[in-house]
Amino acid sequence: MKQTEPDFWVLEYVTITKDPRTDLVVAIGGTETAADILQRTGGFLSAPGPRGDYHRLPHGLPVEQQRLKATAASYALLAAGHSVHLDPMLNMLVAPDGEREAALRYLAGLAERAAAATTSSEVAEVLTEVAAPVHGLLPLAREVVVRAWIAASDFQRAASAGEPDPIARLGSTATSMSEAARAILHARNHVARPAQRPATTSPPPSHAQPAKSRRR
Repeated sequence: MKQTEPDFWVLEYVTITKDPRTDLVVAIGGTETAADILQRTGGFLSAPGPRGDYHRLPHGLPVEQQRLKATAASYALLAAGHSVHLDPMLNMLVAPDGEREAALRYLAGLAERAAAATTSSEVAEVLTEVAAPVHGLLPLAREVVVRAWIAASDFQRAASAGEPDPIARLGSTATSMSEAARAILHARNHVARPAQRPATTSPPPSHAQPAKSRRR
């Protein structure tokens, strides 16, 4: 007997996440009942999209307000029997230091992998995690420095004319981090190449004279 796939009403599933381009918290999917819960419990607004209406939180909300409203809406939806995926970054009920501890464990794990590496390819994998162009640790840290530099520069201009040297140096620090990432990737590429064994050569012929001739 041929097995048939069950019917899933995908639009009944609600995904609440943060759009990386606009920093808006958006809710995709859901029925009219779910839309009512989003609007009443989380303060979400209905907005037209290319594939139908969706919901989003208002512009300009502080991050903590975004997390609070997204968490409240998601748990109200769950209590009403809806299926919800809430971005962990928006979940207020996650332990505050959980993400930091996970990041520290990840870094410690990379150090252990590097120390325990038995092949050049294993070393190359660790270096890739550090300096990969998009999701590498160093490029991500550089993004943090760049955003902090921009914010600090704006605050300083509002406070007084001119930019103090330590803040200005953040920009050059970000450039140095980019150069360091490129250097690490260059080293990764070199390490990843298969090692070439040196060609074996036969020992040079001995020029020692026979024992009889040395006795003459």
